[in-house]
Amino acid sequence: MEAAQKIRAAVTTVSLLRSTVEADPSLLAALARVKHVQSRRFAASYADLLAAGPYAAAARFFLDELYSDKDYAERDAQFARIAGAIERLFPAQVADTAVALAELHALTEELDQAMAVAWLAQGDDLTEAQRYVRAWRKVGRRADRENQLTVVMGIGRKMARFTRTPGLRMMLKMMRPAAVAAGLGSLQHFLENGFDTFAAMARDNGADGFLGTIEERESRLIAVLFDADLVACETELARALGQAP
Repeated sequence: MEAAQKIRAAVTTVSLLRSTVEADPSLLAALARVKHVQSRRFAASYADLLAAGPYAAAARFFLDELYSDKDYAERDAQFARIAGAIERLFPAQVADTAVALAELHALTEELDQAMAVAWLAQGDDLTEAQRYVRAWRKVGRRADRENQLTVVMGIGRKMARFTRTPGLRMMLKMMRPAAVAAGLGSLQHFLENGFDTFAAMARDNGADGFLGTIEERESRLIAVLFDADLVACETELARALGQAP
């Protein structure tokens, strides 16, 4: 039951973080701003992929399922419910992905909350881009940022490997009624949507290229946010957000 224990631990972490934020309206509002900026930044950074071409569906999947500012509370609750039965309901490689996703969400929530605290410490006279960059540098934790990207890439590569597993798509389809009946519809949707998205790319040998593009651009962004001249960094982010520098 190692997978179940890891999922429970991650869900507990997210739940505790949420309780802290929800008790402080100003922190909750700051967290929403931080998440919104991050979602908009991803959409801007990958506007070329989202617009059209072989990677459009995959970029949309990453934006909606991994970089969105939407509330994942329902999926978190499903992780908690699935913890005790995950080995019975899902194949091992799918269970591993569920664990990775739960742990990624816990790390992301922790970093986002730290950003929200740092956001509030910045002056209201700053632009959105300035507040974000300065909050990022105040939080620091470069190793965690790099690990966050590593986990995202790991999830993407696992989804790509799923498409090469004979019979797995049919198995996921057959599991749908049981998953929905067990209250795991959101998780089931994530897995099926991810499988179909990566399967379509795999037919064109595009999964590696897409993941390589994400890794390259996100690694560069991390480096810029930590290492670039402050003003240059703020200007670049402002442009990505469609704001005047």
